[in-house]
Amino acid sequence: MLTKRQRDLLILLDERLRVDGISPSFDEMRESLGLRSKSGVHRLLGSLQERGFIRRLPHRARAIEVLRVPPKPVDVGFAPRARRTATNKVEGVPAGILKAQSPQLDERCRIPFYGRIAAGARIEAIADETEFIDVDSSMVGGTGSKHYALEVVGDSMVEAGIVDGDIAVIREDAAPPNGSIVVALIDNEETTLKRLRRKGNSIALEAANSAYKTQLYGVARVAIQGRMVAMIRRYQEGKRP
Repeated sequence: MLTKRQRDLLILLDERLRVDGISPSFDEMRESLGLRSKSGVHRLLGSLQERGFIRRLPHRARAIEVLRVPPKPVDVGFAPRARRTATNKVEGVPAGILKAQSPQLDERCRIPFYGRIAAGARIEAIADETEFIDVDSSMVGGTGSKHYALEVVGDSMVEAGIVDGDIAVIREDAAPPNGSIVVALIDNEETTLKRLRRKGNSIALEAANSAYKTQLYGVARVAIQGRMVAMIRRYQEGKRP
């Protein structure tokens, strides 16, 4: 998903280009976002460019083109019930990037797919509100809470049975129980999937891989964006947990 600052910067760029025909200066971007230095602006612009939201034209000052802006959030609910035809063909299951195998094909729902999340070196999870995933309704519990899906990248959670390429189903939850596997936003910029441990005025984000060290942060630096409630694995030949 886009972080707040990434979204704010993208909207600022789009508005200024529409009105003035030129992007704001780095100082204007820094002041608008409340950043201390221009390096933060460079980092945000680099992230937006890598993910196809903007294009920076070389050898030209203040030359930025907005390729796409984040769409408005989409409310999603239960998908239509699927049914089988006389030829055993499944109909009525909404199209998505993934259809997890389930014996209960008449109990499906649709949740947003928000891209990739690191289980290792931290990366930003970028939401694309135009992509969805079809899951069994039992994975979301029918609670009315918002759910979304993320593809796991990295190996830091392998000892918890979560491997590179798995799809994590996340329920939005700002205060999950201690020990939950959570989506944690660090410094409003980087997102990671780790096990949560609260320790006084600090938050520990634990890997499930002895090769990785526990990350310790002050509570003000970490925002919990949800906890993992289910996992989907797509079979890949030769791939083992």
